Amino acid sequence: MINRCALIVRPAAPYVEWAAGLDDSGAAPRPDDEPSVYLIPDVDSIAEAWAFLERLYDGIFRVELHGWHTDERAWPRDRTFAMFQEWFDVDIASSIEDLVGGPFVDDLDDDETTEP
Repeated sequence: MINRCALIVRPAAPYVEWAAGLDDSGAAPRPDDEPSVYLIPDVDSIAEAWAFLERLYDGIFRVELHGWHTDERAWPRDRTFAMFQEWFDVDIASSIEDLVGGPFVDDLDDDETTEP
């Protein structure tokens, strides 16, 4: 088991509606699409994980918005934690098993490898 928890983030109806309204193609994410997973430090309780999420939700919000539409002018303004909770369904996993056992590689930085 590794010393991390995971935030599992899926789009909810307001995010899907925002994405669908960006153009007339009809393309939009679906709540059952593959979720995004964000590793956070190991915490002692789910409440502590939510408190951690509340401190960094806007960064996750920005990553999720950028994943669908890169023009920040189309993003919702005045994003709040309450809005984040409406736009995304979040599950917290506190037991993370590493079945590979090798180093982690950051695919955004070819030179960065982290030993588990």
